Amino acid sequence: MTSDNKEIWFVVGSQHLYGEDALKQVAVNAEAVVAGLNGLKIFPFPIVLKPVATTPEQIGAVCREANYRDGCLGVITWLHTFSPAKMWSVGLKLLDKPLLQLHTQMNAEIPWSTMDMDFMNLNQTAHGGREFGFMVARLRKPCTVVVGHWQEERVHKRVSEWMRVCAGIYESRHLKVARFGDNMREVAVTEGDKVEAQVKFGFSVSAYAVHDLVDVVDAVSDADVAALVDEYETLYTLTDHVKKGGDKRQNVLDAARIELGLRRFLEAGGFKAFITNFETLKGLKQLPGLGVQRLMKDGYGFAGEGDWKTAALLRIMKVMAGDAKKGTSFMEDYTYNFAPDNDLVLGAHMLEVCPSLAVEAKPTLDVQPLGIGGKDDPARLIFSTPAGPAINAALMDMGNRFRLLIAAVNVISQPQPLPKLPVARAVWQCEPDFATGIEAWILAGGSHHTVLSQALSVEHLRIFAEETGIECVVIDRNTTIPALRNELRWNDVAY
Repeated sequence: MTSDNKEIWFVVGSQHLYGEDALKQVAVNAEAVVAGLNGLKIFPFPIVLKPVATTPEQIGAVCREANYRDGCLGVITWLHTFSPAKMWSVGLKLLDKPLLQLHTQMNAEIPWSTMDMDFMNLNQTAHGGREFGFMVARLRKPCTVVVGHWQEERVHKRVSEWMRVCAGIYESRHLKVARFGDNMREVAVTEGDKVEAQVKFGFSVSAYAVHDLVDVVDAVSDADVAALVDEYETLYTLTDHVKKGGDKRQNVLDAARIELGLRRFLEAGGFKAFITNFETLKGLKQLPGLGVQRLMKDGYGFAGEGDWKTAALLRIMKVMAGDAKKGTSFMEDYTYNFAPDNDLVLGAHMLEVCPSLAVEAKPTLDVQPLGIGGKDDPARLIFSTPAGPAINAALMDMGNRFRLLIAAVNVISQPQPLPKLPVARAVWQCEPDFATGIEAWILAGGSHHTVLSQALSVEHLRIFAEETGIECVVIDRNTTIPALRNELRWNDVAY
């Protein structure tokens, strides 16, 4: 998503009780805070200061304007003085953009020797923010609260996280998902209510016959195919099979044609996510592994076997990650390593793992047989994911609600070579331990398809779930099975 013309609004609350001089100082302080934050050059979007809000009419007007200004991704509020919250009730009820309450004050420390009542009246965040918080709670409105001085690095980190979620919310409300074929036959977790998803998240899912795509693929010129293969030559390490003169060179040319057709179809329709199903790809010479990988690298969402929820989630998480140097990809728990003190998960997929995860080595481009699908041997990029903390996330339709399940994991360096496994992969340890992490995932109904991200944290997705009003379940170092079972029971009652 381009960040051009996207911004975050900053609204400062006060009232006329303290006189015009106090309000002028509030405005001066607000300008200093916003200028100071923007001057850090660390936030994904600029912060734009709005006039000090002191009446219900002003507050209602700025909230309505935020709703209808496409470039406004979210609203930060700061209660500089006490601001009676009934003034905020109508505006907050109308506000349809993500909300963050920055509970801060202009000064970091109390000026012990000089503080008087004028100072106290001016700097009332400590209880002004509580008054505001009551109204937000009374309205049951999603809100991220960040507490601390506005110059603290910890505060900057949390505000930046929230901004990235604002971008994800924006993308979710504008996202179009192309669906080639249907879900894999008899698979349960990839199904779901697409109407309710559009109501809840905003994204739409549109089905197309595979031949709609095949027509575009077949129209790609040989010259365009040759140019794209030249690009492959510069970006990847090609095996002897696929180099010029190799016995699988034609398969690479076919893969390039499929990639170009996919791109053109998605661009023409304004789609930023898509799904395929290896059971319903008649007309394509091979499964689109290489093209899918490269499209994910460019920010598209994808999931296999018709899993439109994971495809949409991947695109939303790609937007949240922005220009992060670490990767985010479609993933699947594939097989386990059971060993004393070394229980591991090997994640992969038939073909489609995003090369954004390949930050330490150039991927290898190869063509190898695929035991399912009944088509020509597909081209794919092969690499191992580097070590580092990550999250696995899955979105499920539980019948009466959507559940976002997030597991904290630790990707490790691949312990041993896998010379005969011709797919991209990641190897990770579960939190709090293998048995608890896997048991918790299964008890929560977690999908076998996930989004693995080394660029995002649990907090990013927790805020996303809060903003969209869906259930969020986290598996991390603090998880215990009895507590998780109780949480799931309580959530059933709550929903």
